[in-house]
Amino acid sequence: MQSVNRCTWCEKDELYRSYHDNEWGKPSFNDKYLFEHLILETFQAGLSWYTILAKRQHFRDAFDNFDAEKIMNYDDNKIAELLQNPLIIRSAGKIKAAVNNSEKYLECVKEFGSFSKYIWQFTDNKIIYNNWKNLKDLPSKTAESDKMSNDMKKRGFKFIGSISCYAFMQSVGMVNDHLISCFLYHKK
Repeated sequence: MQSVNRCTWCEKDELYRSYHDNEWGKPSFNDKYLFEHLILETFQAGLSWYTILAKRQHFRDAFDNFDAEKIMNYDDNKIAELLQNPLIIRSAGKIKAAVNNSEKYLECVKEFGSFSKYIWQFTDNKIIYNNWKNLKDLPSKTAESDKMSNDMKKRGFKFIGSISCYAFMQSVGMVNDHLISCFLYHKK
């Protein structure tokens, strides 16, 4: 079997390799997918992405398969239920942010026609292709993620800083940060 050169961060195990090969850096314009990643990035703040990725199906189950209209209407009883769920991240602040961000997401959909149209404006509706040789070269935030974060904060989104926004941009393919040695680097 021929070996494949990948970004070195994903070599931990098959879960990470599969995510890297099939999702990370692939452009998405699907609102449901974008919303899922937005909520997952909210929970990732201060934790590793691997922790969130390993719990992703549990998050889907707990958060009504990321149905924004349902999440927006979570009441104190549902929040208390989520706080008791050992299969997800049990942070009251992050759970309440997910509820809040669902409402803000739907406001963006209403205003722009889709969340995709709103979110992709921060890269001028283009994929940013970078040319990194080493993981240490990758920035944690950029002018684009600063702009996105500032706008989202003005709109009332919570737990959305520039670093989270940049990770979101990488995960949904707004930014292609595959290392130049990675077999996915040249895929445009």
